Amino acid sequence: MRHAVVPYPDVALGVECAFPAPAGSLSDRPHGSGRARRFALGALAAALLAAGLWQLGHGAYIHAKAGLAQLLLRHAWTRTLAGEREVKPWPWADTWPVARLAVPARGVDLFVLAGANGRTIAFGPGHVFGTPLPGAAGNSAIGGHRDTHLAFLRDVVPGDEIVVERADGRLRRYRVDSGEVLDRRETRVLGNGGPTRLTLVTCYPFDALRAGGPLRYVVTARAVDPD
Repeated sequence: MRHAVVPYPDVALGVECAFPAPAGSLSDRPHGSGRARRFALGALAAALLAAGLWQLGHGAYIHAKAGLAQLLLRHAWTRTLAGEREVKPWPWADTWPVARLAVPARGVDLFVLAGANGRTIAFGPGHVFGTPLPGAAGNSAIGGHRDTHLAFLRDVVPGDEIVVERADGRLRRYRVDSGEVLDRRETRVLGNGGPTRLTLVTCYPFDALRAGGPLRYVVTARAVDPD
């Protein structure tokens, strides 16, 4: 895949810098302060352990929620294929499945939701309003999180097949063309001109310590079937 990074003033990319200890730090104090130093180090270790456990628990919760949501969405999609429209997967949902997306080579089978705001993509990849629905003619844009539903984008390569099932039960096949890293303000990828295609967008880098940031990873797949 082509990784053409667009220059941007932020260079941290999820990596913390390490600075030398400043003058007068604990390492420069007399040995008589060893007890205080040990106490400070112990407190720091305990804080780091607590933070690590919280991060692990939070990550497990996110993955569990994403997995449970897909089970509920499967039931909603079955009802959609039977002729119902805008079937909410749970009573308080403000979204519904609009397509099913599979990448056989990567073992991916997901339900795409209406809308791509933060609340929606916690439960699945989201269709960007204003772009054609997945499987329709034009450029359909789908967004999602890099560490859950769209994590597979890290591994896709040109030639991988993507299969979209529409709400009317018809299938449409796509072939991955390219992947590139772009600034998040690069909105040309959402344009509707050109061939029928899918544009899949997630945050970048995939292993960043924090979500968000200025970069996005964008995968484009062109339709194999005629419109």
